[in-house]
Amino acid sequence: MTGRIANETELIQTYLAPLAAPGAFGLMDDAALIVVEQGFDLVVTTDPIIEGVHFFADDMASDIAWKALAVNVSDLVAKGAEPIAYTMALAFPHAPLKTWMADFSAGLADAQAAFGCALIGGDTDRTTGPLSISITAMGRVPRGCFIRRQGARVGDHVFVTGAIGDAALGLKFREPGGGMQAAISKVDRRALVQRYLRPQPRLNAVQLLRQFATAALDVSDGLVQDAARLADGAGARLAMSIADVPLSPPTRAVLAAQADMIGTVVAGGDDYEVLFSVRPDNVGAVRACARDNALPIADLGVLASGAGVTVSGPDGKPLLLTVGGYDHFRGTTSAAS
Repeated sequence: MTGRIANETELIQTYLAPLAAPGAFGLMDDAALIVVEQGFDLVVTTDPIIEGVHFFADDMASDIAWKALAVNVSDLVAKGAEPIAYTMALAFPHAPLKTWMADFSAGLADAQAAFGCALIGGDTDRTTGPLSISITAMGRVPRGCFIRRQGARVGDHVFVTGAIGDAALGLKFREPGGGMQAAISKVDRRALVQRYLRPQPRLNAVQLLRQFATAALDVSDGLVQDAARLADGAGARLAMSIADVPLSPPTRAVLAAQADMIGTVVAGGDDYEVLFSVRPDNVGAVRACARDNALPIADLGVLASGAGVTVSGPDGKPLLLTVGGYDHFRGTTSAAS
């Protein structure tokens, strides 16, 4: 299997059709059919990734494919939805190599199996720009259980799943020329880079979110910026302490070696954890539910009257962050204060 893909039919039928769900008709029709069970709503999200913006040209094709689907599934999870299907539009600057396409489809197959969804359609195009992968993912949620970003209220506790900062530090290690100076073990470095390359949507959070979350979103643009979005939706402010932000051992190792990376950790983005709020009388039940589902969560604080987000450092003083959350039209934004 060498050389480049000869034509669009070869690309679709050889590499993508084996990934298709029954309602996709083998990717040989112009549309697909989705049947949603009675009592459920369909949730739809689109989150494209582009070479040079979301991934490197020399990343493994299987990792690129995994990330393309994972970032969309993460959005579904934050809405309390179970993924069921997705469409994909691929725009190539040139015909891809057969070996690249085989690795890409293998990565998609792994992601589909992990996330419980399948391909149902899309399109392929040529572009004068970089490789672009646009996935539209669909999930189902019981009627009335869709979780919005704007549902929190003053007094709600704000939780986050997993660990924060790994992917942003992984990107620093992955950058050509070495964007990171901190000396940590090769094992820790690999763990951080892997978190950047292959996000893990928190599928085991869906039931907890449906039952208890008053608002939720995934942490894609940095904890500080996404926490500000949740707080803004409540017309409230959130004061966090770095002591309450969940950090993995590799991230703690980086901060021990290079303390000035703390801004990257709390504002760098690409975590794809879930940030959510709950009523104060449900905090105990939320913790119990998380334990039952082997879901790591951390309480970041309580929404209070006011506006904005602050993060206090080990000395209790607000951090002066020079790294802000990601914005496609401004690069990084100044952090909330």
